[in-house]
Amino acid sequence: MAASIAPASAVAQPNTPANASEALKQYNDLSEQASKLNEELLQAEEKQAQNQDELDKATADVAAATQVGDQAKADEETFRQQVDKFTEASFEGARFNQLSALLVSDSQQDFLNRMSALGVLASDNFEALDKLSGAVDQASDATKKATEAQTRAKTANDEAIKITEDIKKRAADLDTQKKDVKAALNKLTGSEKSTLTSSGDMSDIDVPAGAAGAAVAFALAQRGDMYSYGATGPDVWDCSGLVMMAYRAAGVSLPRTSQGQGAAGRPVTRGEVQAGDIIAYNGFGHVALAISNSEVVHAATDGVPVKITSLEAPGSISAMRRISG
Repeated sequence: MAASIAPASAVAQPNTPANASEALKQYNDLSEQASKLNEELLQAEEKQAQNQDELDKATADVAAATQVGDQAKADEETFRQQVDKFTEASFEGARFNQLSALLVSDSQQDFLNRMSALGVLASDNFEALDKLSGAVDQASDATKKATEAQTRAKTANDEAIKITEDIKKRAADLDTQKKDVKAALNKLTGSEKSTLTSSGDMSDIDVPAGAAGAAVAFALAQRGDMYSYGATGPDVWDCSGLVMMAYRAAGVSLPRTSQGQGAAGRPVTRGEVQAGDIIAYNGFGHVALAISNSEVVHAATDGVPVKITSLEAPGSISAMRRISG
């Protein structure tokens, strides 16, 4: 398990207009950097949860293998004692061959009885030896599995420590970046701020039937809600949080990060895009939900509410995925 988390995943940023002021360009650049850190932090936390599951499973496997091993060892001791008794009986003369049984028999029936007894004794001894061999093998296998599980548990625990430190670092970096974004936002002109903070088109939008339509309807209902790093509602969102919860409301489970969402479902072409499709941007650093072939609704970045924009506006398209239909 690698503790490093690949960059990618939430919140994008509108393309910087050619005539944008230096302050607006700085705001956009800082927002994009913060968005990347936000998604990297989400991925690290997701990795931590997966790692904890592996650690829990490995720990349970250790306990189970140890229990099986203990029982196998107990069985081994029991069967070993039986074999020892048969061996002792042999030394004391309980083992006769057919000739000796015939010589000491008083009659044909006595001979048959003795031969039957010898057969039972031999069968019991064989069975005890077979069970002993099986118990030894089972104990050996259980020991091997316990050792392997212990190794997995140790590896998972070591990775957990690394991931926890990685999360702390990314969280600290994100906090610093968020402050820089706020400072850059405060430097914008009134008209620039007004454009950014506008909720845009708030009119009623027709949505298709089915899960895709339900997801779109949910996302559209969040227009005007503000962006917040790592948020999944109910009144603040990051880009992948909005998309995930929109489809959850439609009964469909999606990954938490924009990188995961950009790989969900099946691919569609630009001409095939329809309402409900997920559009990933900027190297899977941002996701939006298509409401038609030409527009998306998305949680853009800090200081900007959830709104509708043209499909190409959030950035360079990395993937277009059909989740339902």
